[in-house]
Amino acid sequence: MPITVDRFLQSCAASLGIRLLAGAGGLAREISDQRVQKAGLAMTGEVKSIHEGRIQVLGDTEITYFDNQAPERQKEIADFFFSGPLACAIVCGSVRVPGVLVEAAERYSIPFLSSGLPTSGLIEETIQHLGQLFAETATVHGVLMDVLGLGVMLMGPSGIGKSECALDLILRGHRIVADDVIILEKRGPATILGSGSELTRHHMEIRGLGILSLRDLFGLSAISDLKKVGLVIQIEEWDPGKEYDRLGLTDRGTVFLGVSIPTLLIPVSPGRNLATIVEVAVRNHILKSQGFHSARDLVERHARRAEENSSR
Repeated sequence: MPITVDRFLQSCAASLGIRLLAGAGGLAREISDQRVQKAGLAMTGEVKSIHEGRIQVLGDTEITYFDNQAPERQKEIADFFFSGPLACAIVCGSVRVPGVLVEAAERYSIPFLSSGLPTSGLIEETIQHLGQLFAETATVHGVLMDVLGLGVMLMGPSGIGKSECALDLILRGHRIVADDVIILEKRGPATILGSGSELTRHHMEIRGLGILSLRDLFGLSAISDLKKVGLVIQIEEWDPGKEYDRLGLTDRGTVFLGVSIPTLLIPVSPGRNLATIVEVAVRNHILKSQGFHSARDLVERHARRAEENSSR
């Protein structure tokens, strides 16, 4: 989905040191391409090299070339450049911004920005910010934990014990990322990152206790702002009439933003220590990812033993 120049500025102006020079009337223009383009030959006024919807960056080379042109030629180049399909333009570094460019940007309502960052640094930082702004997002309810370095999402109906399990895991030395509201963000074809909302981050509601500040209670070592989701644990009440996977051979997955995340279904009943089960489930999942699958190994050993007995 494209983003407006105005949204880009609201999100990135402070960190990139950007200020608006001209073209405020065009802040609703859309940035539709995550790539950033160095203006280059477009500043010669001869080559139509501007890609639609991209941010154009003007560095020392472009501004020096522009300054060396005659006044009439400068006006032609400025009109040629700002009449193109660019989303906005940024002058970077400590170069003096020619007034002709500022006037043309205002005339064509193209947001014209400046930043004190050097060209390479500005392009790199801008691409990173655009990647975040263009990322697909979704909001789900649950608890996101960092258990043994793995992002684990605890999901299940309200009151099932997700928050209490998270507290127990924190006391065991693990870290919490989000409680109740988890914001998921797709980064790349197979990566989902999870974080908490700005308003409730590092807070938790426990029935009977109210709202707790986890950072104040347990310190910075117990919290994390962002984590890649590697495992979903779906918690539900034990149903005696339901068949559950007793061997661990069934591979489940939950799809978020088009990415399938490995999933375990854990039924709970009075007396089961949920935090212990979650921790062991994570250890077992890590072993599986390293090629050690205890359930399959056991089944294969039984199959070999049965084959040997039948051949005697």
